[in-house]
Amino acid sequence: MSEPEAAVPDDVAAYLDAAPEQRRDLVREVFGTVAGAMPSGYELGMHWGMPGWVVPLERFPDTYNGRPLSYVSIGAQKNYVSVYLMGVYSVPEEVEAFRAAWKAGTGRVDMGKSCLRLRKSADVDHELLARTVAGMPVERFLDTYQRIQAR
Repeated sequence: MSEPEAAVPDDVAAYLDAAPEQRRDLVREVFGTVAGAMPSGYELGMHWGMPGWVVPLERFPDTYNGRPLSYVSIGAQKNYVSVYLMGVYSVPEEVEAFRAAWKAGTGRVDMGKSCLRLRKSADVDHELLARTVAGMPVERFLDTYQRIQAR
């Protein structure tokens, strides 16, 4: 019989405090980097069961699913910390440039389409992560989203 899933905390601080012990320091470290670089206009909250910055519905209500557009989310998984970089994912040429820069900075990259997987502090290029997060103000993110939706 499997163990019941733990309830997802309903606030960011509780989520960070409840992160698996082996990932707690790393998730806080990554969260600090992202939070410190976040452009104004994004709103932090619990979205999709993890802390994330979104474009508030008051700013842009015309989304495909009626929920705020996710820009960056951070998840503490059992074996790694996930950083969902929807701004990078939205621009294919930026995905490849990001992958190459990350690999050059850390020696390796473990990334799906938008999910960067980090297992230890040495996997994190804080400067590149901060620059990437800071590099997409809300207006650019919305322009990119609308261009993709128009296809």
